[in-house]
Amino acid sequence: MSTVITYRVDSRVATVLLDRPDRGNAMTLDLCEQLVDAIDRAEADDEVAAVVLTGAGRNFCVGADLDEGFHHGDREPSPQFTAFAERFGEIGGVPRDAGGVVTLRLAGMLKPLIVAVNGAAVGGGASMVLPADIRVVGESSRLGFVFPRRGMLTESASSWFLPRLVGMARASEWVLTGRLLDAAELVASGLASRVVPDGQLLDAAYGIAREIVANTSTVAVSLSRQLLWSMLGAASPWDAHAVESRGVHHLPAQADVAEGVRAFLDKRSPDFPLRVPRDYPDYGPRWPDIRVR
Repeated sequence: MSTVITYRVDSRVATVLLDRPDRGNAMTLDLCEQLVDAIDRAEADDEVAAVVLTGAGRNFCVGADLDEGFHHGDREPSPQFTAFAERFGEIGGVPRDAGGVVTLRLAGMLKPLIVAVNGAAVGGGASMVLPADIRVVGESSRLGFVFPRRGMLTESASSWFLPRLVGMARASEWVLTGRLLDAAELVASGLASRVVPDGQLLDAAYGIAREIVANTSTVAVSLSRQLLWSMLGAASPWDAHAVESRGVHHLPAQADVAEGVRAFLDKRSPDFPLRVPRDYPDYGPRWPDIRVR
């Protein structure tokens, strides 16, 4: 297996780079599996407080690599596909969609995820940005849920994420036409938080990551990230109230709250001692649940 994901950590920020620039970072089983491994690595590292995901070269991800092709019931499975299916299992009696394996793992992260979308993000590449907490796009970025234009249904769990992020009317138009969306439309819809000149894209993403690292408690951020996502499907605000009440009762006795108050009174930057996953509390949500991780 060749290395198609580059991973590094600097100043508590992990960078996960889709690294197939000669192929537009097109999705293969190798890329999907290595991306999941990189996210596992970032989450397990107590010294990682935020993750930036981006693509090498001109494009973020141009979707499925058509040279690898689609794996289906009439095709003899390759050894690689068999191994992928064995690792990630089945759902409804069929192997799990590889793009969905990726998006659900990204969604389930404890650490905040910032995606810097360079160039094209289409198909599975567009779906990949949806579980991010913050999306920054370059001026030349183009994003498209082009599945019907290739004869495919929505995949990578985009039919769950997209309407919740931009509303059903906009999501329906985007998916049913399969058209490419420019940076201005992505920001106007709320899917992206800001558009910046292409040459400033990574600086903007790292600036957000550094702001999180410098000013916030990793435990508080992790709990808040999980609550924001998990409560999208909650039946009642009482579900949020139940978890938040435990946190309000528990956290004031922990070192991060004491440090946050002292730093505020001393008019200095905080130095929060707690780490994730080491100090993530047992009442904190883990969303999506384990059967789809």
